[in-house]
Amino acid sequence: MDSIIVKNLVRTYVSKSGIETPVLKGIDLNIKKGEFVAIMGRSGAGKSTLMYQISLLDQPTSGEVTVLGTDILNLTSQERTQFRLQKLGYVFQDYALLPDLTALENVALPIMMNGKTTEDAYLQAEKALVSVELGHRVGNLPSQLSGGEQQRVSIARAIAHSPDILFADEPTANLDKTSSNVVMDAFQKLRTKGQTIVMVTHEYDYGRRADRIIEVDDGKISL
Repeated sequence: MDSIIVKNLVRTYVSKSGIETPVLKGIDLNIKKGEFVAIMGRSGAGKSTLMYQISLLDQPTSGEVTVLGTDILNLTSQERTQFRLQKLGYVFQDYALLPDLTALENVALPIMMNGKTTEDAYLQAEKALVSVELGHRVGNLPSQLSGGEQQRVSIARAIAHSPDILFADEPTANLDKTSSNVVMDAFQKLRTKGQTIVMVTHEYDYGRRADRIIEVDDGKISL
């Protein structure tokens, strides 16, 4: 079963003066359920733009995108928001943790915003933190955590609601090698549990740890 099916995906940006800049130029792509893929390519090749289209964070200019059996291009704005909240998880390079909240509170907050009780949210949050080997850090503030630990908190936050697909955009970009390997170990552990993961990275050492590398070059997938 495919988690993501992309056909002839085009994304063109238009400046205020009307100048068109094509970034994605007819992408065809299938990602299977439970697969860990790395989207790679040089800076400006279109890899993050591709991830943004298939993760419902941006709207393509044309083409077809089916995610978990749903034609996402025909969803309303409200339906897209609900789809993201219920089905998808996101990890970014800047962690985006709230500095005045503990690791547990950072993970629990979006769960509560999704309608869960405080008690249930905290239970889910703690389970997610344990799964990324941070059960001993639940009461720590972000400032008391290393960069690698902060990124693992953001991974826990992204998986706490058991998303069907986890998207990660340059998750190791701000980390040293040791912390990066710890984060990649966390992804591979999730992969063994059947989690579908789509990761953008420019670092081949980490891209090779995925099941498959999708190489993007000048807005197209290199074959």
